[in-house]
Amino acid sequence: MTEARGRVKPSGVWATAVGVARVRALETARENPLFRDPLALAFATAGGVGPGSRLPERADEAEQQRWLGVASSIIIRTKFLDDLLDRATEAGIRQVVLLGAGMDSRAFRMTWPAATRLYEVDTAEPLDFKASVLLQEGAVPGCERTPVAVDLREDWPGALAAAGHDPALPTVWIAEGLLVYLPEDAVELLLDRIGGLSATGSRMGLTLGSRGVLARFAGDAARGSAASLWVSEMPEDPVGWLAGLGWDAEAFTLRDRAAAYGRPIGTPPQRDEGPGGLISAVRR
Repeated sequence: MTEARGRVKPSGVWATAVGVARVRALETARENPLFRDPLALAFATAGGVGPGSRLPERADEAEQQRWLGVASSIIIRTKFLDDLLDRATEAGIRQVVLLGAGMDSRAFRMTWPAATRLYEVDTAEPLDFKASVLLQEGAVPGCERTPVAVDLREDWPGALAAAGHDPALPTVWIAEGLLVYLPEDAVELLLDRIGGLSATGSRMGLTLGSRGVLARFAGDAARGSAASLWVSEMPEDPVGWLAGLGWDAEAFTLRDRAAAYGRPIGTPPQRDEGPGGLISAVRR
């Protein structure tokens, strides 16, 4: 479906990206936000979930709490990955790859050292939608930004190489809100490909569906909602799993990071919390 102005209306998995933009816009409007994303409101509005849009009604308190939990996780993971990127560039890394970039505006909203090259990998429709909003807003990136239009089920390493990525140099990889939508074999293939393109010292930031997330959220999720599209969660030992793939990793829970950022989660855990789904890793 195409809107009158020529934009393709968000649909399927990538439609969730404008929902993420809406959450980031709400956070940006807070008095003391954990981050500022000046483009988030424009992305959300163009995608039909801006301030004046009619959002789906949440029938009961449990559904409202689930939505608030997802929104909180988006805010915390955004801050977590912002900090990871800052540390990577402080360590001298000048290549950044955002996998499943969606409406990510880090190329525009973060401060980047000179000579930083940032690649946004996603399919053509979200990248074209994004480009139209960026043009409308007159947005100028703070680094060398290169969109790479390719499906992650296809030869995205080849497309990335053609766009100028140099695997001989360290890279910081970000896969935010992505892996939960991929079946386990696709997650393994993605990580294997990342490893093959990562020089020693490369870094990686991942968000993984925590253990039990499918049972808690996806089972009775509304059709077409983000949670209804989730298909995988993290292994029982994510640090050991990544060690076997050549990465030294740390795993953090949303609850721990939220407390560290001054946004403690007020509700008690519903289960024993094991390793968390926020991952920071360094290539050996």
